[in-house]
Amino acid sequence: MKYIILILRNLRRNLLRTTLTCVATMFLVFIVTSVVTILYTLNLILAEKTKDLKAIVTERWQIPSQMPFSYAASLSQGAARKPGDIVPDDHMTWQFYGGTIDPTKSIREGIVFFFAMEPDKIIPMMDEGETFDPEMIAKLKGKKNGAIIGKKRLAAMQRRVGDQITVTSMNYKGINLEFEIVGECPIGRYDQSAFMHRDYLNDALEKYKREHKGEAHPLANKTLGLVWLRVPSTEAFSQVSDQIMNSPDFTIPAVKCETASSGIGPWLESYKDFLNLFQYVLIPVAFGTMILVIANAISLSVRERRTEMAVLKVLGFQPGQVRLLVMGEALLLGGLSGLASATLTYYGFNSTLGGVPFMVAFFTVFPVPAQAFWWGLGLGLGTALLGSIGPAWSASSVKPSEVFAKVA
Repeated sequence: MKYIILILRNLRRNLLRTTLTCVATMFLVFIVTSVVTILYTLNLILAEKTKDLKAIVTERWQIPSQMPFSYAASLSQGAARKPGDIVPDDHMTWQFYGGTIDPTKSIREGIVFFFAMEPDKIIPMMDEGETFDPEMIAKLKGKKNGAIIGKKRLAAMQRRVGDQITVTSMNYKGINLEFEIVGECPIGRYDQSAFMHRDYLNDALEKYKREHKGEAHPLANKTLGLVWLRVPSTEAFSQVSDQIMNSPDFTIPAVKCETASSGIGPWLESYKDFLNLFQYVLIPVAFGTMILVIANAISLSVRERRTEMAVLKVLGFQPGQVRLLVMGEALLLGGLSGLASATLTYYGFNSTLGGVPFMVAFFTVFPVPAQAFWWGLGLGLGTALLGSIGPAWSASSVKPSEVFAKVA
Protein backbone atom coordinates (compact mmCIF):
# COMPACT_ATOMS: atom_id res chain seq x y z
CA MET A 1 0.00 0.00 0.00
CA LYS A 2 2.88 2.36 0.76
CA TYR A 3 4.31 1.75 -2.69
CA ILE A 4 0.96 2.61 -4.31
CA ILE A 5 0.69 5.84 -2.31
CA LEU A 6 4.24 6.83 -3.33
CA ILE A 7 3.44 6.06 -6.99
CA LEU A 8 0.25 8.15 -6.93
CA ARG A 9 2.06 11.07 -5.30
CA ASN A 10 4.81 10.95 -7.89
CA LEU A 11 2.29 10.98 -10.74
CA ARG A 12 0.57 14.02 -9.20
CA ARG A 13 3.77 16.06 -9.05
CA ASN A 14 3.54 17.15 -12.67
CA LEU A 15 -0.13 16.84 -13.61
CA LEU A 16 0.37 18.45 -17.02
CA ARG A 17 2.99 15.90 -18.07
CA THR A 18 0.95 13.02 -16.65
CA THR A 19 -2.18 14.23 -18.45
CA LEU A 20 -0.41 14.69 -21.80
CA THR A 21 1.16 11.23 -21.50
CA CYS A 22 -2.25 9.71 -20.76
CA VAL A 23 -3.85 11.49 -23.72
CA ALA A 24 -1.07 10.43 -26.10
CA THR A 25 -1.27 6.82 -24.89
CA MET A 26 -5.07 6.79 -25.18
CA PHE A 27 -4.94 8.13 -28.73
CA LEU A 28 -2.42 5.52 -29.85
CA VAL A 29 -4.37 2.71 -28.14
CA PHE A 30 -7.48 4.00 -29.94
CA ILE A 31 -5.70 3.78 -33.30
CA VAL A 32 -4.37 0.29 -32.66
CA THR A 33 -7.69 -0.99 -31.25
CA SER A 34 -9.58 0.32 -34.29
CA VAL A 35 -7.17 -1.32 -36.73
CA VAL A 36 -7.08 -4.59 -34.81
CA THR A 37 -10.89 -4.62 -34.77
CA ILE A 38 -10.95 -4.55 -38.58
CA LEU A 39 -8.30 -7.27 -38.92
CA TYR A 40 -9.87 -9.41 -36.17
CA THR A 41 -13.33 -9.29 -37.78
CA LEU A 42 -12.01 -10.12 -41.24
CA ASN A 43 -10.04 -13.06 -39.84
CA LEU A 44 -13.20 -14.34 -38.14
CA ILE A 45 -15.14 -14.04 -41.40
CA LEU A 46 -12.46 -15.87 -43.37
CA ALA A 47 -11.91 -18.57 -40.75
CA GLU A 48 -13.35 -21.93 -41.79
CA LYS A 49 -15.90 -23.22 -39.30
CA THR A 50 -16.39 -26.89 -38.54
CA LYS A 51 -19.97 -26.52 -37.30
CA ASP A 52 -23.01 -24.50 -38.36
CA LEU A 53 -21.46 -23.74 -41.75
CA LYS A 54 -22.88 -21.36 -44.32
CA ALA A 55 -22.54 -22.49 -47.91
CA ILE A 56 -22.91 -20.11 -50.86
CA VAL A 57 -24.25 -21.26 -54.23
CA THR A 58 -23.54 -18.98 -57.20
CA GLU A 59 -23.14 -19.17 -60.95
CA ARG A 60 -19.88 -20.95 -61.75
CA TRP A 61 -18.45 -19.00 -64.67
CA GLN A 62 -19.78 -15.45 -64.28
CA ILE A 63 -19.53 -12.53 -61.89
CA PRO A 64 -22.00 -11.16 -60.96
CA SER A 65 -23.91 -14.40 -60.59
CA GLN A 66 -27.19 -14.46 -62.59
CA MET A 67 -29.07 -17.71 -62.15
CA PRO A 68 -32.71 -18.48 -63.09
CA PHE A 69 -35.09 -18.09 -60.16
CA SER A 70 -36.36 -21.57 -61.02
CA TYR A 71 -33.16 -22.86 -59.39
CA ALA A 72 -34.25 -21.48 -56.01
CA ALA A 73 -36.60 -24.26 -54.87
CA SER A 74 -34.19 -27.13 -55.56
CA LEU A 75 -31.07 -25.29 -54.33
CA SER A 76 -32.84 -24.40 -51.08
CA GLN A 77 -33.18 -28.14 -50.46
CA GLY A 78 -29.54 -28.78 -51.33
CA ALA A 79 -30.57 -30.56 -54.55
CA ALA A 80 -31.69 -33.51 -52.42
CA ARG A 81 -33.41 -36.02 -54.73
CA LYS A 82 -33.03 -39.48 -53.25
CA PRO A 83 -33.03 -41.20 -49.85
CA GLY A 84 -29.87 -40.47 -47.92
CA ASP A 85 -29.35 -37.02 -49.44
CA ILE A 86 -28.85 -34.21 -46.92
CA VAL A 87 -31.27 -31.28 -46.71
CA PRO A 88 -29.77 -28.01 -45.33
CA ASP A 89 -30.93 -26.83 -41.92
CA ASP A 90 -31.95 -23.46 -43.37
CA HIS A 91 -31.64 -21.43 -46.56
CA MET A 92 -31.94 -17.93 -48.01
CA THR A 93 -32.20 -16.68 -51.59
CA TRP A 94 -30.67 -13.39 -52.70
CA GLN A 95 -31.87 -11.18 -55.54
CA PHE A 96 -30.66 -7.64 -56.15
CA TYR A 97 -32.58 -4.58 -57.23
CA GLY A 98 -30.97 -1.15 -57.57
CA GLY A 99 -32.18 2.22 -58.71
CA THR A 100 -32.55 5.89 -57.98
CA ILE A 101 -35.31 7.99 -56.49
CA ASP A 102 -34.39 10.89 -58.78
CA PRO A 103 -33.93 9.70 -62.40
CA THR A 104 -33.38 13.26 -63.63
CA LYS A 105 -30.14 13.54 -61.62
CA SER A 106 -27.58 10.75 -61.54
CA ILE A 107 -26.31 11.54 -58.06
CA ARG A 108 -25.06 9.10 -55.46
CA GLU A 109 -27.39 10.44 -52.77
CA GLY A 110 -30.47 9.24 -54.65
CA ILE A 111 -29.27 5.69 -55.30
CA VAL A 112 -30.67 2.80 -53.27
CA PHE A 113 -29.59 -0.84 -53.53
CA PHE A 114 -32.00 -3.54 -52.33
CA PHE A 115 -31.49 -7.10 -51.17
CA ALA A 116 -34.66 -8.87 -52.31
CA MET A 117 -35.30 -11.85 -50.04
CA GLU A 118 -37.83 -13.65 -47.88
CA PRO A 119 -38.44 -11.50 -44.77
CA ASP A 120 -38.60 -14.57 -42.50
CA LYS A 121 -35.01 -15.45 -43.41
CA ILE A 122 -33.41 -12.12 -42.48
CA ILE A 123 -33.07 -12.71 -38.72
CA PRO A 124 -31.97 -16.38 -38.74
CA MET A 125 -29.72 -16.27 -41.80
CA MET A 126 -28.24 -12.79 -42.26
CA ASP A 127 -24.96 -11.89 -40.57
CA GLU A 128 -25.95 -9.89 -37.46
CA GLY A 129 -29.58 -10.66 -38.35
CA GLU A 130 -30.40 -10.91 -34.65
CA THR A 131 -30.04 -7.12 -34.41
CA PHE A 132 -33.13 -6.58 -36.60
CA ASP A 133 -36.40 -5.78 -34.83
CA PRO A 134 -38.85 -8.72 -35.29
CA GLU A 135 -41.80 -6.29 -35.44
CA MET A 136 -40.12 -4.46 -38.32
CA ILE A 137 -39.57 -7.76 -40.14
CA ALA A 138 -43.25 -8.60 -39.61
CA LYS A 139 -44.20 -5.30 -41.26
CA LEU A 140 -42.02 -6.11 -44.25
CA LYS A 141 -43.61 -9.54 -44.50
CA GLY A 142 -47.12 -8.13 -44.33
CA LYS A 143 -46.56 -5.28 -46.78
CA LYS A 144 -45.22 -6.56 -50.08
CA ASN A 145 -44.08 -3.10 -51.21
CA GLY A 146 -42.43 -2.42 -47.87
CA ALA A 147 -38.77 -1.45 -47.56
CA ILE A 148 -36.25 -1.47 -44.71
CA ILE A 149 -33.43 0.98 -45.40
CA GLY A 150 -30.19 1.78 -43.57
CA LYS A 151 -29.88 4.93 -41.48
CA LYS A 152 -27.11 6.55 -43.55
CA ARG A 153 -28.85 5.74 -46.82
CA LEU A 154 -32.08 7.31 -45.52
CA ALA A 155 -30.16 10.41 -44.44
CA ALA A 156 -28.51 10.69 -47.87
CA MET A 157 -31.89 10.30 -49.58
CA GLN A 158 -33.48 12.76 -47.12
CA ARG A 159 -36.22 10.27 -46.30
CA ARG A 160 -37.51 8.68 -43.11
CA VAL A 161 -39.65 5.76 -41.94
CA GLY A 162 -43.21 6.11 -43.22
CA ASP A 163 -42.29 7.93 -46.44
CA GLN A 164 -43.24 6.67 -49.90
CA ILE A 165 -40.55 6.48 -52.59
CA THR A 166 -40.55 5.57 -56.28
CA VAL A 167 -37.39 3.81 -57.46
CA THR A 168 -36.42 3.95 -61.13
CA SER A 169 -34.42 0.77 -61.67
CA MET A 170 -30.90 0.77 -63.04
CA ASN A 171 -30.46 -2.98 -63.49
CA TYR A 172 -34.05 -3.97 -64.35
CA LYS A 173 -34.87 -1.39 -67.00
CA GLY A 174 -38.61 -0.70 -67.11
CA ILE A 175 -39.27 -2.24 -63.67
CA ASN A 176 -39.87 0.87 -61.57
CA LEU A 177 -41.29 0.18 -58.10
CA GLU A 178 -43.07 2.19 -55.42
CA PHE A 179 -42.04 1.48 -51.83
CA GLU A 180 -43.25 2.40 -48.38
CA ILE A 181 -40.39 2.65 -45.87
CA VAL A 182 -41.53 0.46 -42.96
CA GLY A 183 -38.32 0.36 -40.95
CA GLU A 184 -34.69 1.33 -40.50
CA CYS A 185 -31.81 -1.13 -40.48
CA PRO A 186 -29.98 -1.46 -37.14
CA ILE A 187 -26.93 0.76 -36.85
CA GLY A 188 -23.84 -0.92 -38.23
CA ARG A 189 -23.17 -3.14 -41.22
CA TYR A 190 -26.35 -2.30 -43.12
CA ASP A 191 -26.29 1.50 -42.82
CA GLN A 192 -26.05 1.87 -46.61
CA SER A 193 -28.21 -1.12 -47.57
CA ALA A 194 -31.91 -1.76 -48.10
CA PHE A 195 -34.19 -4.81 -47.92
CA MET A 196 -37.34 -5.62 -49.91
CA HIS A 197 -39.73 -8.55 -50.24
CA ARG A 198 -38.57 -10.86 -53.02
CA ASP A 199 -42.17 -11.49 -54.10
CA TYR A 200 -42.55 -7.81 -54.98
CA LEU A 201 -39.74 -8.03 -57.54
CA ASN A 202 -40.90 -11.37 -58.94
CA ASP A 203 -44.49 -10.17 -59.25
CA ALA A 204 -43.29 -7.04 -61.06
CA LEU A 205 -41.43 -9.22 -63.58
CA GLU A 206 -44.60 -11.25 -64.17
CA LYS A 207 -46.56 -8.03 -64.64
CA TYR A 208 -44.00 -6.82 -67.16
CA LYS A 209 -44.52 -10.01 -69.17
CA ARG A 210 -48.30 -9.57 -69.18
CA GLU A 211 -48.04 -5.94 -70.25
CA HIS A 212 -45.65 -6.80 -73.11
CA LYS A 213 -47.82 -9.44 -74.80
CA GLY A 214 -46.08 -12.39 -73.20
CA GLU A 215 -42.55 -11.16 -73.84
CA ALA A 216 -40.45 -11.62 -70.71
CA HIS A 217 -38.08 -9.01 -69.35
CA PRO A 218 -34.50 -9.49 -70.65
CA LEU A 219 -33.36 -10.35 -67.12
CA ALA A 220 -36.39 -12.44 -66.16
CA ASN A 221 -34.33 -15.63 -66.26
CA LYS A 222 -31.30 -14.11 -64.52
CA THR A 223 -32.67 -12.76 -61.25
CA LEU A 224 -31.19 -15.14 -58.67
CA GLY A 225 -27.86 -13.83 -57.42
CA LEU A 226 -26.96 -16.45 -54.85
CA VAL A 227 -28.36 -18.91 -52.33
CA TRP A 228 -27.15 -19.33 -48.76
CA LEU A 229 -27.45 -22.73 -47.13
CA ARG A 230 -26.81 -23.59 -43.49
CA VAL A 231 -25.42 -27.05 -42.81
CA PRO A 232 -24.42 -28.58 -39.47
CA SER A 233 -20.88 -29.76 -40.25
CA THR A 234 -18.07 -29.95 -42.79
CA GLU A 235 -19.13 -33.49 -43.66
CA ALA A 236 -22.67 -32.29 -44.38
CA PHE A 237 -21.30 -29.42 -46.46
CA SER A 238 -19.22 -31.81 -48.57
CA GLN A 239 -22.25 -33.98 -49.30
CA VAL A 240 -24.55 -31.05 -50.06
CA SER A 241 -21.88 -29.57 -52.33
CA ASP A 242 -21.60 -32.86 -54.21
CA GLN A 243 -25.39 -33.07 -54.52
CA ILE A 244 -25.53 -29.61 -56.08
CA MET A 245 -22.46 -29.83 -58.29
CA ASN A 246 -23.49 -33.24 -59.69
CA SER A 247 -27.15 -32.40 -60.20
CA PRO A 248 -28.33 -32.38 -63.84
CA ASP A 249 -30.76 -29.58 -62.94
CA PHE A 250 -28.04 -26.92 -62.76
CA THR A 251 -26.14 -27.05 -66.03
CA ILE A 252 -27.27 -23.98 -68.00
CA PRO A 253 -25.87 -22.02 -66.33
CA ALA A 254 -23.60 -24.21 -64.21
CA VAL A 255 -23.31 -23.45 -60.48
CA LYS A 256 -20.70 -23.82 -57.77
CA CYS A 257 -21.04 -24.38 -54.04
CA GLU A 258 -18.43 -23.12 -51.57
CA THR A 259 -18.19 -22.12 -47.94
CA ALA A 260 -18.96 -18.52 -47.04
CA SER A 261 -15.31 -17.84 -46.20
CA SER A 262 -14.14 -19.22 -49.55
CA GLY A 263 -16.74 -17.15 -51.37
CA ILE A 264 -15.79 -13.92 -49.61
CA GLY A 265 -12.03 -14.49 -49.89
CA PRO A 266 -11.66 -13.43 -53.55
CA TRP A 267 -13.51 -10.18 -52.85
CA LEU A 268 -10.97 -9.32 -50.14
CA GLU A 269 -7.93 -10.31 -52.20
CA SER A 270 -7.65 -6.85 -53.78
CA TYR A 271 -7.41 -5.33 -50.29
CA LYS A 272 -4.63 -7.67 -49.18
CA ASP A 273 -1.73 -5.20 -49.61
CA PHE A 274 -3.70 -2.44 -47.93
CA LEU A 275 -4.53 -4.64 -44.93
CA ASN A 276 -0.93 -5.84 -44.73
CA LEU A 277 0.13 -2.19 -44.50
CA PHE A 278 -2.12 -1.85 -41.47
CA GLN A 279 -0.90 -5.05 -39.86
CA TYR A 280 2.82 -4.85 -40.50
CA VAL A 281 3.46 -1.09 -40.63
CA LEU A 282 0.80 0.97 -38.87
CA ILE A 283 0.43 -1.21 -35.76
CA PRO A 284 4.20 -1.61 -35.12
CA VAL A 285 4.75 2.14 -35.66
CA ALA A 286 1.95 3.00 -33.23
CA PHE A 287 3.27 0.47 -30.73
CA GLY A 288 6.80 1.87 -30.98
CA THR A 289 5.53 5.43 -30.61
CA MET A 290 3.66 4.48 -27.43
CA ILE A 291 6.86 3.02 -25.97
CA LEU A 292 8.79 6.22 -26.78
CA VAL A 293 6.07 8.46 -25.29
CA ILE A 294 6.06 6.59 -21.98
CA ALA A 295 9.85 6.21 -21.90
CA ASN A 296 10.31 9.94 -22.47
CA ALA A 297 7.80 10.91 -19.78
CA ILE A 298 9.30 8.55 -17.18
CA SER A 299 12.87 9.55 -18.10
CA LEU A 300 12.07 13.23 -17.51
CA SER A 301 10.51 12.38 -14.17
CA VAL A 302 13.53 10.33 -13.10
CA ARG A 303 16.03 13.04 -14.08
CA GLU A 304 14.09 15.62 -12.06
CA ARG A 305 14.06 13.33 -9.01
CA ARG A 306 17.66 12.10 -8.84
CA THR A 307 18.09 13.67 -5.40
CA GLU A 308 14.95 11.91 -4.21
CA MET A 309 16.26 8.59 -5.51
CA ALA A 310 19.51 9.16 -3.60
CA VAL A 311 17.57 9.91 -0.41
CA LEU A 312 15.55 6.70 -0.84
CA LYS A 313 18.76 4.70 -1.10
CA VAL A 314 20.16 6.38 2.02
CA LEU A 315 16.94 5.42 3.83
CA GLY A 316 17.53 1.78 2.96
CA PHE A 317 15.68 1.26 -0.36
CA GLN A 318 17.32 -1.41 -2.47
CA PRO A 319 17.87 -0.91 -6.26
CA GLY A 320 15.07 -3.39 -6.97
CA GLN A 321 12.64 -1.38 -4.85
CA VAL A 322 13.57 1.82 -6.66
CA ARG A 323 13.03 0.10 -10.01
CA LEU A 324 9.66 -1.17 -8.78
CA LEU A 325 8.57 2.38 -7.91
CA VAL A 326 9.54 3.76 -11.32
CA MET A 327 8.06 0.88 -13.28
CA GLY A 328 4.93 1.00 -11.11
CA GLU A 329 4.34 4.59 -12.19
CA ALA A 330 4.60 3.63 -15.85
CA LEU A 331 2.44 0.52 -15.50
CA LEU A 332 -0.29 2.37 -13.63
CA LEU A 333 -0.24 5.20 -16.17
CA GLY A 334 -0.15 2.90 -19.20
CA GLY A 335 -2.66 0.36 -17.91
CA LEU A 336 -5.31 2.88 -16.89
CA SER A 337 -4.85 4.88 -20.10
CA GLY A 338 -5.12 1.77 -22.27
CA LEU A 339 -8.20 0.48 -20.47
CA ALA A 340 -9.89 3.90 -20.57
CA SER A 341 -9.16 4.24 -24.30
CA ALA A 342 -10.50 0.74 -25.06
CA THR A 343 -13.66 1.45 -23.06
CA LEU A 344 -14.32 4.71 -24.92
CA THR A 345 -13.60 3.01 -28.25
CA TYR A 346 -15.95 0.10 -27.49
CA TYR A 347 -18.93 2.10 -26.28
CA GLY A 348 -18.29 5.13 -28.50
CA PHE A 349 -18.21 3.22 -31.78
CA ASN A 350 -20.72 0.48 -31.01
CA SER A 351 -23.42 2.71 -29.52
CA THR A 352 -23.24 5.49 -32.10
CA LEU A 353 -22.04 3.94 -35.37
CA GLY A 354 -22.44 0.22 -34.79
CA GLY A 355 -18.69 -0.27 -34.99
CA VAL A 356 -15.58 1.11 -36.67
CA PRO A 357 -16.67 2.72 -39.97
CA PHE A 358 -14.33 1.50 -42.70
CA MET A 359 -15.08 0.34 -46.23
CA VAL A 360 -13.51 -3.00 -47.18
CA ALA A 361 -15.20 -4.72 -50.15
CA PHE A 362 -18.89 -4.82 -49.14
CA PHE A 363 -18.19 -4.36 -45.42
CA THR A 364 -18.81 -0.82 -44.23
CA VAL A 365 -18.54 -1.13 -40.45
CA PHE A 366 -16.76 -3.44 -38.01
CA PRO A 367 -18.25 -3.91 -34.51
CA VAL A 368 -15.68 -3.53 -31.75
CA PRO A 369 -15.54 -6.89 -29.89
CA ALA A 370 -15.53 -7.28 -26.11
CA GLN A 371 -11.90 -8.43 -26.40
CA ALA A 372 -11.04 -4.76 -26.99
CA PHE A 373 -10.92 -4.23 -23.21
CA TRP A 374 -8.09 -6.75 -22.94
CA TRP A 375 -6.38 -5.33 -26.02
CA GLY A 376 -6.36 -1.83 -24.51
CA LEU A 377 -5.20 -2.99 -21.10
CA GLY A 378 -2.53 -5.26 -22.62
CA LEU A 379 -1.27 -2.55 -24.97
CA GLY A 380 -1.05 -0.03 -22.14
CA LEU A 381 0.75 -2.38 -19.76
CA GLY A 382 3.03 -3.84 -22.43
CA THR A 383 4.24 -0.53 -23.77
CA ALA A 384 4.58 0.87 -20.25
CA LEU A 385 6.71 -2.08 -19.22
CA LEU A 386 9.01 -1.80 -22.24
CA GLY A 387 9.18 1.98 -22.04
CA SER A 388 10.05 2.06 -18.34
CA ILE A 389 12.87 -0.49 -18.28
CA GLY A 390 15.55 2.05 -19.24
CA PRO A 391 14.42 4.85 -16.89
CA ALA A 392 13.91 2.37 -14.02
CA TRP A 393 17.42 0.98 -14.46
CA SER A 394 18.81 4.51 -14.55
CA ALA A 395 16.98 5.42 -11.33
CA SER A 396 18.24 2.33 -9.51
CA SER A 397 21.83 3.14 -10.58
CA VAL A 398 21.87 6.55 -8.87
CA LYS A 399 24.81 6.87 -6.43
CA PRO A 400 23.98 8.96 -3.35
CA SER A 401 27.57 10.11 -2.90
CA GLU A 402 27.74 11.63 -6.39
CA VAL A 403 24.33 13.32 -6.06
CA PHE A 404 25.07 14.86 -2.65
CA ALA A 405 28.54 15.97 -3.78
CA LYS A 406 26.94 18.01 -6.55
CA VAL A 407 24.37 19.47 -4.15
CA ALA A 408 27.11 20.47 -1.71
